[in-house]
Amino acid sequence: MSDKSEKEITMTEVAKHNTQEDCWLVIGNDRTGGPKVYDVTTYLDDHPGGAEVLLDVSGQDSDEFFEDIGHSKDAREELEKLLVGVLKLDEAEIQRRAEAAKAAADNAGGGSTFIVLIGIILAIAYAYFKMDLF
Repeated sequence: MSDKSEKEITMTEVAKHNTQEDCWLVIGNDRTGGPKVYDVTTYLDDHPGGAEVLLDVSGQDSDEFFEDIGHSKDAREELEKLLVGVLKLDEAEIQRRAEAAKAAADNAGGGSTFIVLIGIILAIAYAYFKMDLF
């Protein structure tokens, strides 16, 4: 294991690196080997989505944004070259991540309820118009 993969970095430290001259991100979760800290400063100009995309989430846990985009294997390999260390998961950070996961799970359920509601409204509208035609 390299020195970088063993170095633990707190979210407080990551938060200090939130400028174009010094841009760090936390990317990773339990499914991807845990949260890791990356210094993307030298990659800002090369990012296909532009530097602004990275700067918007600099100094933060950016895993959700990274995974939502669906980055390629090549992008993930490029990211590994920018590894600074792993995020130190103290009690406060573990609690924050648990709350964020719960909130995400709660929000995910709302979408299916909305779809069911739309289906019911469409069924009622269809029945209404069908009755009106006869």
